[in-house]
Amino acid sequence: MRKLIVSINLTLDGYHAGPDGELDWHISSWTREMGDAMCSQLAKADTILLGRITYNALAAYSSLKLAGPSCQGEDFAFANMMDCYAKIVFSKTMVSASWKNTSLLKGNMQAQIARLKKKPGRDIMVYGSNQLVNGLVAADLVDEYRLWIHPVILGNGKPLFRNLPAKLYLHLLNTERFPSGVVMMHYQSLHTG
Repeated sequence: MRKLIVSINLTLDGYHAGPDGELDWHISSWTREMGDAMCSQLAKADTILLGRITYNALAAYSSLKLAGPSCQGEDFAFANMMDCYAKIVFSKTMVSASWKNTSLLKGNMQAQIARLKKKPGRDIMVYGSNQLVNGLVAADLVDEYRLWIHPVILGNGKPLFRNLPAKLYLHLLNTERFPSGVVMMHYQSLHTG
């Protein structure tokens, strides 16, 4: 069965974004080594699952990177994989998606993701998409977490885990430290269902 993996940047105090969705706090500590690690992770997948807001941001990022003549190395590799991979967007409001290889899904997320995980293929990555992630966690559909912990305390913002119906038990598989002080913590979910 395919694994569903959540990869997300977090502050030390557990926020994935500032109060108004700001992400500037993680740009200053992002390094080439982190980009290489993210590319290695994405290379083991073939599908990207997103919410509407993250989809719009990543579609713009990928288009901008691939069109830029100075884009190279891990930026190009990551943008190219994102562009070529199947993308599935859960949205209640989107009616179409212009980024190639994108499908829109509505309705019963739990049943659709369970079916998707049973299809042949490689891992399914989820980037950002806090509302979607919380739904996946609540439905016990996440197999692994790659939490990129940044040495930043916001004091206020959008927390990753909120309103969960039950406890979440994780097993630490490994950690990776980067020169900027970021630590990527790789956890396996100990499914309760």
